[in-house]
Amino acid sequence: MTKPRCCVKLSILADKLPHISFSESDYSNAMFALNFYTDLYEEILRSGRKSATIRLGDKSDKYQTGQLVWVTVGQKYGRRQKLFTAIIDSVDVKLLSEISPRDISKENPEFRTIDEVVHFLQRLYGPEISLDDTVTIIYFSPVSEY
Repeated sequence: MTKPRCCVKLSILADKLPHISFSESDYSNAMFALNFYTDLYEEILRSGRKSATIRLGDKSDKYQTGQLVWVTVGQKYGRRQKLFTAIIDSVDVKLLSEISPRDISKENPEFRTIDEVVHFLQRLYGPEISLDDTVTIIYFSPVSEY
């Protein structure tokens, strides 16, 4: 069995910082978040109508199937609110031009076309987004906490 990419990166970091002790368990205990910058998503996240996010670039090193994450809303570098804990069901890396109707509807139930997704991503990342850009579709499901 090979080491997860996150652990390989951690070992590279450990080599560069020999005065700090790292272990694979340090990284496996880290908590990650899927943060949504706008409060507009809070209701559709809580209701389960949004169960995927499309992120610019290849995020498969950071997010992996089976990983537990917090789903949060709030501004970058600002206060965030945890909505729930989720498990990542799948992480798919593809060109923006290859996203499916399912990817689109799980990102935002009101979107129907790739053009709507491109326009949305341009608002988040800037006008230089194109269909040739790599994106990561992260599917997630809430985890009940008792």
